[in-house]
Amino acid sequence: MPLVKNGQITADEFVAVADDVELPAEGAVLISAARLLADPERLVARNSPLGVIWPNNRDVAELKPWLDRLALIALVFPTYKDGRAHSQARRLREVYGYRGELRATGQVLRDQFTFLVRNGFDALDVKKETDAHAFGEATHRYTEFYQPTGDGHRSALQLRRQRHLTSAT
Repeated sequence: MPLVKNGQITADEFVAVADDVELPAEGAVLISAARLLADPERLVARNSPLGVIWPNNRDVAELKPWLDRLALIALVFPTYKDGRAHSQARRLREVYGYRGELRATGQVLRDQFTFLVRNGFDALDVKKETDAHAFGEATHRYTEFYQPTGDGHRSALQLRRQRHLTSAT
């Protein structure tokens, strides 16, 4: 699966490790939420990057004690109709201030790329190579948005008010 990170197709430095397999001594690893929560202090104390695959039916507040030591949080989209990971991403970025890699995994569709980026994802695990190559076009299709998010873009209402104030002065 191609990985699009910060708008570029890139190699995935993280290796997913099953719960019944011992973690390698070095290297970036991606583990399940169950494995992390079973022994979090030992796992976050590793001297290599640690990532967690977080299911969309768990509260991301459970990750709060370890957010500054997690290099990656992979949020899962089990179907393209299930958008709970969008809300999880916004909470991680806007409420908890998470600054590490936030990756969308699972049923990630090209039509959702813009919204994924707006909600704080900086990496997308896409199914098709063609979708990965279309990332730039998909994310630059729209320049104005009605809903505000924490991505720094002003909403259509904010832009309209700004234009009104500018024309009034």
